[in-house]
Amino acid sequence: MAKRAIIIGASSGIGREVAKLLMKEGWTIGVAARRVDKLQELNAAAIEQIDVTKDDATTRLQALISRLGGMDLFFYASGIGKQNRELQEDIELATVYTNGLGFTRMIGEAYRYFANKGSGHIAAITSIAGTKGLGPAPSYSATKAMQNVYLQALEQQANARGLNIKFTDIRPGFVDTALLHGDFHYPMLLQPEPVAKEILYAINHQQHIRIIDWKYRLLTALWRRIPRSLWRHFRL
Repeated sequence: MAKRAIIIGASSGIGREVAKLLMKEGWTIGVAARRVDKLQELNAAAIEQIDVTKDDATTRLQALISRLGGMDLFFYASGIGKQNRELQEDIELATVYTNGLGFTRMIGEAYRYFANKGSGHIAAITSIAGTKGLGPAPSYSATKAMQNVYLQALEQQANARGLNIKFTDIRPGFVDTALLHGDFHYPMLLQPEPVAKEILYAINHQQHIRIIDWKYRLLTALWRRIPRSLWRHFRL
């Protein structure tokens, strides 16, 4: 039987590239995003319009899983992020709604499905931004830290319950996608295609955490060693 994967956030960027790679590997995939027109180009087995901030998102996910005939891998690539040095309220709240509420809603539904099924694999794109509180993007770094901890908590709960659910927390550095387009120049910018290949490697090898790429693995290791008394004086 062909392996079946659902990709949330497949209309562009990393999610789209991962969807293409999974299909090349023989996976049967179902894709979802807010922009359905972009999904049509992927020639996926099933398509659904899903806005993770809406109350009907889980119902739509259930419908997509049903049309696909089941799910073995749930890959979550949906999210937003924006620098907000002036702390504009609408930006902060929109980020929390999508990266916090939307993430919890969709990951939770996938977890419950796999718990009932008896097995499964949840992989989600979080970010290196969850390593430390980043002044230029407060709600973004905070919600990414929340995502890291949420996946860790679910992994512990699944093991305690004896559930055969695997988790892969994918933490890329800055990737050249529409999410980062703007006036600010991001250093060490990664391209979506090699990032997607590294993600697929992490999924296939059932890695618990994958920081992408080696430069960001070194950077985040350094960040973790900086005491809070010094970090608060950094200018990013």
